[in-house]
Amino acid sequence: MDGDQSGAQSGDTEEYGPFGRPLFDDPKAKALSRVGTIDVGSNSVRLVVFDGAARSPAYFYNEKIMAGLGADMRETGRLSVEGRARALAALKRFALLCKGMNVSPISAVATAAVRDAEDGPDFCEEVARETGINLWVASGNEEARLSAQGVFLGWPEAQGMMCDIGGSSMELAEIGKGVVGKRVTSELGPLKLMGMKGGYDARKKVIDDTMDGLREDMPNAYKTIYLVGGSWRALARLDMERRGYPLKVLHEYRMTPKSVLRTVKWIRGKSVAELRAITGNSEARMRLVPIAAQVLKSLIQRFKPAALATSSYGIREGLLYEQMPFELKRRDPLIEACRWDEAKNARIPGFGRQLHKFIEPIFGKVKHDRARLIRAACLLHDVSWRAHPDYRAEVCFDNATRANLGGLDHQGRIFLGVALLHRYKNSRDGTHLQELFDLLSERQLRDAEILGKAMRFGAMFSVERPELMGRLTWQPKKRVLTLKLHPETKGLFGEVAQARFSSLASSLGADVVVT
Repeated sequence: MDGDQSGAQSGDTEEYGPFGRPLFDDPKAKALSRVGTIDVGSNSVRLVVFDGAARSPAYFYNEKIMAGLGADMRETGRLSVEGRARALAALKRFALLCKGMNVSPISAVATAAVRDAEDGPDFCEEVARETGINLWVASGNEEARLSAQGVFLGWPEAQGMMCDIGGSSMELAEIGKGVVGKRVTSELGPLKLMGMKGGYDARKKVIDDTMDGLREDMPNAYKTIYLVGGSWRALARLDMERRGYPLKVLHEYRMTPKSVLRTVKWIRGKSVAELRAITGNSEARMRLVPIAAQVLKSLIQRFKPAALATSSYGIREGLLYEQMPFELKRRDPLIEACRWDEAKNARIPGFGRQLHKFIEPIFGKVKHDRARLIRAACLLHDVSWRAHPDYRAEVCFDNATRANLGGLDHQGRIFLGVALLHRYKNSRDGTHLQELFDLLSERQLRDAEILGKAMRFGAMFSVERPELMGRLTWQPKKRVLTLKLHPETKGLFGEVAQARFSSLASSLGADVVVT
């Protein structure tokens, strides 16, 4: 597997390499073992309980009520009477659920509707009195900061602009190098825009005029805009369906401005019922999508990004990120999640690091993005071993492509999935996954196959005695793969091991030497 030679891993003498020692036993990390967050928005009220100290945490519990707190704000300046009752009932339930899950304290934030409503302070007092939950009412700038931190939870290297759309507001924030920069807020929430007199044309003028002001406040060039919020996710799902895109994972789904504008036009020709049938989203969500589409069109026309990336992480994940110790924030979310999975589910926890060390000579000095995928694959190589042998390869593929993993784009997911498929199966022919394979280039598929076959050989060669694994050497120019055996390991190189080694060599197009 020649090419991609940048030396990202060279010169590192630490035992655990550039990814660092696991932090699962660190007291600061253990303090995050179960964290409850509540987001009281203009349209929805949601409880998320995160479990595990991994940098890419698991969602232990997740419940949402479309309360519509801000539904009447334009007409009355107050919270919706029905929405207020539904939100309070949901918060009472959430408080009891958190007590049952031993989640304490709860981080609870309220955003635009409660912030702007005349009776917002009264609602907060009632919530505290009835549930014991103290709502922190975030300003527009604070809301933008938290949502941007949620983006960093999934993408530590995110660079560009975050755009968070809620029911009653829309926030923008500059992000880069782990820092949240300038932030602005606006009233471009679809729930607030919905009740405008004058219909589409009047709404368009308000949106465009407001967006012009936002562009003046945020004058820089932003190559990527990270989209946060339920309305953006619903739009992204519709873009997937219009395009026939095969991987239905919203997080890190990337769209071009051209594709989005086509989808916006496509949405205008469909009813809310038709949109619901396509996505399965609630009516309360889907009736906001055509208005959100107007906002997004105006955003694209003024900010002119090269790409738009969908984020499943937002204000709730930002609340979690804020509580993380600095050393945990710095970690790679993909590697930490894979370590956590290996520790919980592998037959031999810890062997992934030894496997990585054994096969690493095949890949040379690869770029960092590829190096982390190789490391992740080795950590995950055996976490699905309990699956039925006839389906294990496809289960591995599904786990990689659909798992809750941060710091991983769609091509990375499929690369990881193909590598893990080949960990258990020589050929990928005859599966139902071809449309997903088509998202990778032939070169990427070949490299993933080589990685999978290297793991397939290395994982069974000595099972759990890494000191007996021998040493691999790869000469890409001469196309020679050498296996140097320890004097005590000759007996391990039996028929099955030889067959797997030959399969690896075949994928490399290599001659083999065994010494």
